[in-house]
Amino acid sequence: MERDLLGEDDVAALAGLAERVRELAGAAVLTGAGAEEAAAVADEVTALTARLTAKRRNAPPYAASGDIWTATLGEGRRIDRQVANPVTGHLNPIAPPVDLEVGSDGIVRGEFTLGAVYEGPPSYAHGGVSAMVLDQVLGMAAAATGTPGMTATLELRYRRPTPLGVPLQVEAKASRVEGRKVYAAGTIAAPDGRVTVEASAMFVMPRHFVTSQY
Repeated sequence: MERDLLGEDDVAALAGLAERVRELAGAAVLTGAGAEEAAAVADEVTALTARLTAKRRNAPPYAASGDIWTATLGEGRRIDRQVANPVTGHLNPIAPPVDLEVGSDGIVRGEFTLGAVYEGPPSYAHGGVSAMVLDQVLGMAAAATGTPGMTATLELRYRRPTPLGVPLQVEAKASRVEGRKVYAAGTIAAPDGRVTVEASAMFVMPRHFVTSQY
């Protein structure tokens, strides 16, 4: 499916829109507004949604990349940024988002904060959200080897609850490549450095792989 390729001005404007929607989602979860006020705001949101859907794309857009992916995977191999990714996409309101970098050592690192919309147990992150973040980071670590692929297995160990509202550290690195298979491991850690979630995964590059951004 063809994807629209956005310029930086469009990316900035849509990222600003997504950030306002994130704020709205957080406000909706924590609001103390009564039924009448909530209904009135819902009507306003309905009107805004109609404005945005008046013109629709067939699929989420990409943005041209000249960043770490080009440097990691080699000159001449462009991988477009999937700016609507549900973990890293600044255009996707459900993404925290998590900003990630690939170091020269092959380790993917990032810092992020999860708000109330991601709560599972009281005051802690939902385990599925942690899994989603780690799947993304592990996938990027696999792609950094030059053998990007799709998740075949993902195993997690929840060592302790992951707190909300504080900066969390995530990192991952590929351990080995076997043909079309890449194995990687990673962690999420709390501000005190203690690991809250450990994960390992295997990714498999499809035989007819079409280059795209994670």
